[in-house]
Amino acid sequence: MTTEQQADAVDMILRQWRRERPDLDISPMGTIGRVKRCSALLQRELDKVFSAFGLSAWEFDVLATLRRAGAPHCLAPTALFLSLMITSGTMTRQLQQLEAAGWVSRTPNPSDARSLLVQLTPAGLELIDRAVTAHVANEARILAPIAAAQLAQLDERLSELLAVLEPAAE
Repeated sequence: MTTEQQADAVDMILRQWRRERPDLDISPMGTIGRVKRCSALLQRELDKVFSAFGLSAWEFDVLATLRRAGAPHCLAPTALFLSLMITSGTMTRQLQQLEAAGWVSRTPNPSDARSLLVQLTPAGLELIDRAVTAHVANEARILAPIAAAQLAQLDERLSELLAVLEPAAE
């Protein structure tokens, strides 16, 4: 911790572990603890914007995935749940909820008569376009106190961490 940097919640945990287990190198706990804490706090901030649009985080993720797929904003459920890293059972329940809300429709797949495609409805497209605009503005607000050069370094370091973790998750 540098002198100009304030102690954070993880610092207290690290002090306790150093006191109780001075034989351990607990430095990895600091990095991972901060990433986990940042994730939880970021999600809280992101959820505020999602809820302003009547969305939960998972609803936003599904609608955003369909939106960024490009016109006609349509994907097979398998492609959708693989991109969101959830199970097919979870996806089925979520799609039923989104369809009931009028944000997606399920239509026959012309390439495979045994399956359906999930497509944004006009209401779903309008909703996600408004929500993603507010979401990006919220993310910019959250990161605004950090200098651009530091953000670029943080992004690079997090990309390195993802490169280590993603193969392990497969």
